[in-house]
Amino acid sequence: MQNRIFGLETEYGLLVHQDRPDHSPTWFVHKLRDHIFHVQRRGVIDLHQRGYDEPPGNGGFLTNAGRIYLDMGHLEYATPECESLADVVASDRAGDRVLQQAIDELGWNDTVSLIKNNIDHETGATFGCHENYLVTRQFPFTMRGLAPLVTFLVTRQIFTGAGRVGSAGIQEAWVQMDRLIVPRSVVGLGRDAGQLPFQISQRADHIVNDFFEWVQQNRAIINTRDEPLADPNQYRRIHLLLGDSNIAEFATALKFGTTGLVLQLIEDGYAPSGLEIDDPVECLQEISHDQDRRWLVRLRSGDTISAIDIQEQFLAAALDHYTGQDEETDWVLAEWETVLRDLRGEHTALVGRVDWASKLWLLETYRESERVGWDDPMLKSLDLEYHNLHPEKSLYHGLIQEGRVPRLTTDSFIESAADHAPRNTRALGRGELVKYLLAGASSQGEDLSAQEEQFVPPYIINWSIFKLRGHPPFPMPDPFKTYVRDVRAHFQRESSDFPLAP
Repeated sequence: MQNRIFGLETEYGLLVHQDRPDHSPTWFVHKLRDHIFHVQRRGVIDLHQRGYDEPPGNGGFLTNAGRIYLDMGHLEYATPECESLADVVASDRAGDRVLQQAIDELGWNDTVSLIKNNIDHETGATFGCHENYLVTRQFPFTMRGLAPLVTFLVTRQIFTGAGRVGSAGIQEAWVQMDRLIVPRSVVGLGRDAGQLPFQISQRADHIVNDFFEWVQQNRAIINTRDEPLADPNQYRRIHLLLGDSNIAEFATALKFGTTGLVLQLIEDGYAPSGLEIDDPVECLQEISHDQDRRWLVRLRSGDTISAIDIQEQFLAAALDHYTGQDEETDWVLAEWETVLRDLRGEHTALVGRVDWASKLWLLETYRESERVGWDDPMLKSLDLEYHNLHPEKSLYHGLIQEGRVPRLTTDSFIESAADHAPRNTRALGRGELVKYLLAGASSQGEDLSAQEEQFVPPYIINWSIFKLRGHPPFPMPDPFKTYVRDVRAHFQRESSDFPLAP
């Protein structure tokens, strides 16, 4: 893809397979984190306070330059910066691999499962999947400039949704308006939400605003916080939290590829016009809830159009302007067109490529064989098992074994991505730093966690800067630059005084 940096943050659900568990889910996620950093030594733990909710030891950077940390009780993995779809898919799957290997080594496969989804069927809570796209500072980040992106995001769930049994129901979500906090009812299609059999998105019920700055309690289609994690004079980071966690590699690649092309259309002034949605939040939920899958959208113009028609207009613009741009772009354009065509038919044609369609087919197969209705409690269990990271328990991995799933990566590529950063972004330099710190600690027989109580930590690592104790900060403001030579030169200059140097 052209001039784009991608990143993905995934929060994982954790299931404890005990009627009366000896430990809480929080205890298990702490032990998993500690195993990854202190036993497997896959990275270096944070020794500084990153934020009010991220104390020292909460998480850290890995040798692949991504991060594993705890967020609101969930294990979260953030991929390194990726410039290609192949890298973002492999890096995403690498996070799954690292976490599952920790469970394997701890001997917990019969005790806990990590679930790559976005809802807790017991409590109704949601946890996130956050997409990141780098754009230039000149990107038209205004309500008017973002209108095409909102329309695209609301309607793309027809191929990016992960699907779920039931819905969140009528809930009171707090919306800030003119400095007043007022309740807003979130409803869908006039149906008793508790009786909704199946919907195509897990996050749609939990999005309550078009635009908002913060990510908790008041989730928006587009997050407006200006935190580029790069040179703020040159870049802005589009941070999205409305999407579902995809376990299908194809769905992840298509989600990032199509969204990247739509951002390019907006940057270049080629985005389709006249497609502003009358009420994007309501439409987001209506599309997800539509049992007939007609997916009709009310526009501000008063016209009604289907989500597929809208997507085809964005596709047509991208075909006109970006065909032949590069190999990955051509793949996205071809697969986007194929998926939209298949969405006009039976969802069974999308099994293996689109998560909601794969899950729905599996659930319908079970219902037919067992002759049960949508109220059967087993369906929610199967819903979760679709997302299980353990390959022998995951229903998605069962589809892989049956040959129903197109692979975009290989197991060896994923294994490599778990240990090594992409080679063409800033992540490569950060990965070198992490490996340097690990080698230094190993050579002196030190446990980095023992440094946590020191007032001045021996190192501080953030996405766009790092600092070795007693030496000036080393900024890395350009995500497209690897910084490998600069980082190595910095090591050579500072190694005589740095206490963890090899």
